[in-house]
Amino acid sequence: MDSRCSSVDSRLTGRGLGSVSSTPLSARVESYEAGEKKCISDVRRTFCLFVTFDLLFITLLWIIELNVSGGVQAQLEKEVLHYDYHASFFDIFLLAVFRFAALILAYAICKLRHWWAVAITTAVSCAFLIVKVILSQLLLQGAFGYLLPIVSFILAWIETWLLDFKVLPQENEDESRYQSFLDAVERAPLMGPGPLSDGQFYSPPESLADSDEDLEDKHDPEKCLIQKVS
Repeated sequence: MDSRCSSVDSRLTGRGLGSVSSTPLSARVESYEAGEKKCISDVRRTFCLFVTFDLLFITLLWIIELNVSGGVQAQLEKEVLHYDYHASFFDIFLLAVFRFAALILAYAICKLRHWWAVAITTAVSCAFLIVKVILSQLLLQGAFGYLLPIVSFILAWIETWLLDFKVLPQENEDESRYQSFLDAVERAPLMGPGPLSDGQFYSPPESLADSDEDLEDKHDPEKCLIQKVS
């Protein structure tokens, strides 16, 4: 998209759009070009914010679980240094870090325009969470044993829905509209109509063909009849 933004500047400059910037078409193209120079759409930025929210929310829930279970420092040593797959929530936190890193790298840094990255993160998240719930003892550890896997599962699927039904269709629609603007610019005349000359606006001279007497004769039929008889 960076190359497209730079190429648009050269294409529009080469066509001399600065000289016809007063026309409605060029004004619409220039305003649209200014929006495209951001090089990241509003829906994509919203998606990246939601991915960040995913990581922060899972982190917050995990910290609350550590604090409730007997203190953050003691539980960190238990769940991280003495990691146990059957009882630790640390891997759910790492799963959120994996989703954040993969999706931000793919859709914010690389500006990927395909769904395969979010499909991989969602598939990995779902498979890991299902296996962990089946094999581990999280459900015996109170409310957080239910809350953390369910929230992580739901957030992963919301990210997939946002990208597949909001981000990609909206960007494709914007791309089509942008291309139609460029096509309209190519068909538009390079120079606008010149200023109108004074000769194009004139008033016809008054007609002197009919005198006052002729006008009176036209409105006096009896006088005209007498003149014809005589």
